[in-house]
Amino acid sequence: MNAPQRRVLVIKLGALGDFVQAMGPFAAIRAHHRDAHITLLTTRPYAELARRSPWFDAVWMDERPRVWRPDAILALRRRLREGKFERIYDLQTSDRSSWYFRLLGPEPRPEWSGIARGCSHPHANPRRDFLHTLERQAEQLRMAGIEAVPAPDLGWCAGEANEGISSPYVLLVPGGAPHRPDKRWPAAAYAELARQLHSGGITPVWVGTGRDRVAGGDGVDLFDRTSLFDIISLARRAAGAVGNDTGPMHLIAASGCASIVLYAHASDPALCGQRGAKVTIVRRPSLESLSADEVLGLVLAGVP
Repeated sequence: MNAPQRRVLVIKLGALGDFVQAMGPFAAIRAHHRDAHITLLTTRPYAELARRSPWFDAVWMDERPRVWRPDAILALRRRLREGKFERIYDLQTSDRSSWYFRLLGPEPRPEWSGIARGCSHPHANPRRDFLHTLERQAEQLRMAGIEAVPAPDLGWCAGEANEGISSPYVLLVPGGAPHRPDKRWPAAAYAELARQLHSGGITPVWVGTGRDRVAGGDGVDLFDRTSLFDIISLARRAAGAVGNDTGPMHLIAASGCASIVLYAHASDPALCGQRGAKVTIVRRPSLESLSADEVLGLVLAGVP
């Protein structure tokens, strides 16, 4: 009789940039547990991306039950227990995901890689929060017995068709967290960059949500019209991309697009920045001091 298939759970809830930076660890876990049944626990925005990936046999959605919904909490506890997981990799390493470790008690819990108190494979580096996300996750997996962790790679993703945009074009990503305006390059600077690109024969293509729309911006307006798969496909054909420290720029950079990412001192690329041979990080104390001419020069240096 064949031994039962080993069952593994990976927890990664979001946000988009964090999810993209977990793709290397996803691949490493899949390679290490080649014959296991691997489930991902994530949130709704990333479920379809995970389902299409080559790393998971099942994708569960975490509805993040609130403390005043004991019925939902008990349902999650029951589902986690019934999964009969032998090992759980908590790549979220938040208070919430660590709470799930406690939720699995009091009987013997699965092997657990993360920061939950009492887990079997703790990421026992007191300075873990001072590491870049990629190094932090790789170290966490090394402490759980996984040595080789590749860089995030979207080569497996076919993307979506996006005909009708003439090349060369440059993606512009002016958005960011609404509560963090200090992380955004001013809209007027994006509009000026778009004007200069357009006058030079390069089509600006705007990506983001409707609230990110830049008044008077030349080019193709794709606000609220792109899925994650559309963004991947657009990035592969683009001559380059310019954007703030925001999730889509992680997706674009991982697609292999020449990416210029703009950082104010409100966030630190040494901890969370996009990585790659075609990534250029531009950081200023305030992005208001960064001119469109300077960014245009960087864009044109990378345009074939």
